[in-house]
Amino acid sequence: MTGKTYATDSSPSSAPPPRARAEIDLGALRANVRALRSRVGPGVALMAVVKSDAYGHGMVPCARAALEAGAEWLGTATPQEALALRAAGVEGRLMCWLWTPGDPWRAGIDADLDMSVSGMWALREVTEAAREAGRCARIQLKADTGLGRNGCQPADWPELVAAALAAEAAGEVKVTGLWSHFACADEPGHPSIGAQLDVFHEMLAYAEKAGVAPEVRHIANSAATLTVPDSHFDLVRAGVATYGISPSPALGTSGDFGLRPVMTLSASVALVKQVPAGHGVGYGHQYHTRGETTLGLVPLGYGDGIPRHASGRGPVLVGGAWRRVAGRIAMDQFVVDLGGDTVEPGSPAVLFGPGGQGEPTAQDWADAADTIAYEIVTRIGPRVPRVYVDGPA
Repeated sequence: MTGKTYATDSSPSSAPPPRARAEIDLGALRANVRALRSRVGPGVALMAVVKSDAYGHGMVPCARAALEAGAEWLGTATPQEALALRAAGVEGRLMCWLWTPGDPWRAGIDADLDMSVSGMWALREVTEAAREAGRCARIQLKADTGLGRNGCQPADWPELVAAALAAEAAGEVKVTGLWSHFACADEPGHPSIGAQLDVFHEMLAYAEKAGVAPEVRHIANSAATLTVPDSHFDLVRAGVATYGISPSPALGTSGDFGLRPVMTLSASVALVKQVPAGHGVGYGHQYHTRGETTLGLVPLGYGDGIPRHASGRGPVLVGGAWRRVAGRIAMDQFVVDLGGDTVEPGSPAVLFGPGGQGEPTAQDWADAADTIAYEIVTRIGPRVPRVYVDGPA
């Protein structure tokens, strides 16, 4: 991969290869943002969701790259994430939605955040903070249209809307948005998609008739951005798709949507040794060699976020061929059976990447661990340095 390279640990370029690295291609991320923007109509804004350290890719570099590529909004789950972006100098419209009682509403007001409100307790806390700050708070009212998580139930919506309008009349808040979230947009044709859209339309109509004049109305996540154009409204929230991962194999692959996976996870083979037939490998000896063979030690484990559930199944590209994890994945390491091939210590072991060079993908690991690709990239821990490259746009 060509282009500028820089690492989070500031290691000099002449240093030996690290134990492991997660290479983050910001050029691919920018290309994904542009590809996603091309899927929405004129006047529809794009929010790049950078919660959970940008799905494990590094929140600040990814936020900056997304804005450079044309994203108009950034989104985080927690106020702490949003405030960290502001502390790093990231500007622009920034929304956060997972608030708990006692969270830093005043700091959010001072940082010009758009803050989600799902219930009366949150509205009381944000208006109190606004009075203390002596300035208006920007809030977005979240409707529970059927997901059953955060958000205001339709039966409680009139009370929340009325209280928000009263606070707006008092100069304490400005209702900048009305929003919701899908439950099953990653399942093509699921009946809840249309049902939630109907409820959202009804709750929007009620709030707007009551006097709410939102800047943005939004419900579309990555899956809906890609496949449910009727859900785009004024803004779409692109999460995992920003990082080049399809939100669901049932919808299509990353390539089907013109997206490029951003993260490549690799390690340096730590040891290669020859062992006899019948040799036990790893805790519990769940794997025994079938014949005389070579084993390669990969210095990554569940302490780095490699899912233990993928023991015996996780794919790794070593020495030009796919290998499978042999035995259990331990906290810091796992073994692959090289089948007698000779691989030098220090050779790369690629767990996943875009797939264009024959390496597995995050979806391959998700399949091996019976989970979703979101979890595979998000769980890669801080012990693995992120190395940022500007690949081709």
